[in-house]
Amino acid sequence: MPARARGVSVLIVSTLAFTVCFMVWTMFGVIGIPIRKTLGLNATEFGLLTATPILTGSLIRVPLGIWTDKYGGRIVLALLMAFTVPAIWLMSYATAYWHFLVIGLFVGLAGGSFSVGTPYVARWFPKNRQGFAMGVFGAGNSGAAVNKFVAPALVVAFGWTLVPQVYAAVMLGTLVLFWMFSASGLSGLYLVQRLDLWERFAHIEYCWMHAMVLVWGVFTLMLFVLEPLFLHRWWVERAARDPDSTFAVIVRLHWVLLGLSLVTVAGAVAGSHGFQWFGS
Repeated sequence: MPARARGVSVLIVSTLAFTVCFMVWTMFGVIGIPIRKTLGLNATEFGLLTATPILTGSLIRVPLGIWTDKYGGRIVLALLMAFTVPAIWLMSYATAYWHFLVIGLFVGLAGGSFSVGTPYVARWFPKNRQGFAMGVFGAGNSGAAVNKFVAPALVVAFGWTLVPQVYAAVMLGTLVLFWMFSASGLSGLYLVQRLDLWERFAHIEYCWMHAMVLVWGVFTLMLFVLEPLFLHRWWVERAARDPDSTFAVIVRLHWVLLGLSLVTVAGAVAGSHGFQWFGS
């Protein structure tokens, strides 16, 4: 894969990651309203709740930029997304005001993705193309608008507690995609092509490679084909008839996706370091 094509791949997955991070960063603007009603918060408490992640995301940008220069944008952005996943998921189980404040501090880390992605993407393009690349990457700010469309629909159909669970699954899936198709050298499908490793797909001891492709395929199909074209309307109609059963099905599906992703990540890390699940 030539350097230009690799740069485009980095730009696409980085923009996707930035978009999802902005979705997560601004989700308190939507789910904060039902949380306020549930906890009986006054105006000051509600303002502090919605401001906490914004503050964290703003303050963390300076150290994130320094770490990006030192360690590289790929590893920093991947770790940033990984750290936010547990916090996003745990929000569904928070019951006290201080729980949301603490969780909001960690969720706010997603807002620092801008200072990581900007220099990371720029390094893959010549100076006469960096303006274009930064413009495309900056479009990830639209994640805030996406959140305004997605989160209210989920709140109305299933309640606010489903929003963090869906966002955690989306963030995890995006993390897998980002790691597979970003680059800091030889990585992802480029590594397979460059080292001519396609024959390994025929051997069961490299099953973790199949799992990585499977996860990528499942999340791509769900996020960009099934959900917008079919599942969104179907879930809304089903929830209107039987909300409790629909909620239970969605939770189980997200647990399956989460488990599949975690097993795949663990298997990929182990396999890339020489561990073989089968064979010798």
